[in-house]
Amino acid sequence: MPKSPFEFTAGNTPDAPRSDRPHLLQALAADLRRAGYTLDGVAQLLGPSASAALNRDQIIPAQLATDAAASRDSGTGPLAAVVRLWLLAEPQERVALDAALPGLGADGLVELGLVEPVPGTARFAARADLRPYGWDANTDGSGGAELWVASDLAAHQQEGVLRHDHVLGIGQASTTLVQTTVRRHTERALDLGTGCGIQAFHLLHHCEHVTATDISERALAFARFNILLNAGALSVDPDRLADRVSLRLGSLLEPVAGEEFDLVVSNPPFVITPRRSGEDAAGQFTYRDGGLPGDDIVASLVAGLPGVLAPGGTAQLLGNWEVEAGTEWHHRPRAWVSPGTDAWFIQREQVSPEQYAETWLQDASESRNRDHYREAYGAYLADFASRNVAGIGFGMVWLRRPAAPGQATISRFEEITYPIEQPIGPHLGAAVERNDDVAADSIEAAHLIVAEDVTEERHQRPGAEHPGVILLRQGAGLRRTNLLSTALAGFVSACDGDLTAGQIAGALEALLGGSLAGEDGFDALSFRQELLAEVENLVRDGFLLRAAG
Repeated sequence: MPKSPFEFTAGNTPDAPRSDRPHLLQALAADLRRAGYTLDGVAQLLGPSASAALNRDQIIPAQLATDAAASRDSGTGPLAAVVRLWLLAEPQERVALDAALPGLGADGLVELGLVEPVPGTARFAARADLRPYGWDANTDGSGGAELWVASDLAAHQQEGVLRHDHVLGIGQASTTLVQTTVRRHTERALDLGTGCGIQAFHLLHHCEHVTATDISERALAFARFNILLNAGALSVDPDRLADRVSLRLGSLLEPVAGEEFDLVVSNPPFVITPRRSGEDAAGQFTYRDGGLPGDDIVASLVAGLPGVLAPGGTAQLLGNWEVEAGTEWHHRPRAWVSPGTDAWFIQREQVSPEQYAETWLQDASESRNRDHYREAYGAYLADFASRNVAGIGFGMVWLRRPAAPGQATISRFEEITYPIEQPIGPHLGAAVERNDDVAADSIEAAHLIVAEDVTEERHQRPGAEHPGVILLRQGAGLRRTNLLSTALAGFVSACDGDLTAGQIAGALEALLGGSLAGEDGFDALSFRQELLAEVENLVRDGFLLRAAG
């Protein structure tokens, strides 16, 4: 089969680590493993406080911890040197690197493009960030992994504004998408906007083949390096990379036009950025700026992704959307969804235009020059004002192409801003299965039980005969709270798996019908229909479950 014109196979891209030196990659992996440069190894070296500070991009506690480790002569000197080189971006002496990474040495690191000599000294400085990454077994429906990830140095590791083709490393957005993705075994998956390849790592653990795309050659070079460095852990044969991975250079869905995938994940460049007349891609931060005005990048993906999904295939992505003054947050996202597509949007946060500008100007270190900061801040506000934007939402999107036309059953747009259980992906997948189950089969014949994580709260005024508020709360998953009517509370209390939902509804109908007849014009049919509709919602949300057997 001829290669796609978008296929990226370069192993020697300027200003990116080299992936065309397999013997050096193998030596690097062996050295890093021997030095204990793993998540657990680094955490043990630094201790809890310094590790927590480093996760906040504060490096001083880690500097002190590695200094102490190096002076103790306890065998942790090599690991301390590696941590200082990459996590703290401190130049290291040749002798220290040769001792810490004996199979590769400083010269091998230079050849791979990971370090460069500091002129006039015997020291070497990091040209890229290289850090341990991994996950425990069964947290995403697959086995665990212990990996290393190369990316560009972050803002706290270098001076000045980030380069515009900056390749982002492990960040909050990427880990959020990892935790959100519903993991299932699939034949073909697409990682759209792969960056340094984090989503692809996870996909390779439960998908037979992964296509990873990006508009940046440097990003694909980093992703290729990372995949080949971790080939063993990712079950990839370095000599037959195409059997499991296809790297494609191009914008959005262009590199995969005409293809279909069972699963698509994307952490796209969704940041809303002011457009300037005459600008070109060289003036954009490609890791976050899709080059389109407003929230058009997310709008185009939501509308276009169903076109590359196989029947029954799903897509999950993160995104921003503009909230126009005087409208609900979901006014715009609803309009993006193609007819006949299942859609579930969860807004996790909404900020003002001012907060949004501050976040992203700081992200790229654009706040360091006062005059530039003022100009850029004003441009953000003027851009939002031109579209009457009062807020910017952030959240996660789930889409599905139904297995057959006309079978779309999910259209949910909800705001959940409180903490939820992580990883949330398994719970989202279970919720979709429950929704499909309710859509396919009447709830009346179901024997229901209350989920193990559900508790009930009753609130009433002192001396009152009956509670004024009855709440069901979930302790797991999306941790929803549901306000119950007296009738629905009575229904839930009877869900022990013995009677069917229809039988419980009938008993409540007889009970309330007898007590209310002649007072409020009790309509038994309407009561039953409304009650069972509320019960279906409780099943969809996981408060009630079908009893086993």
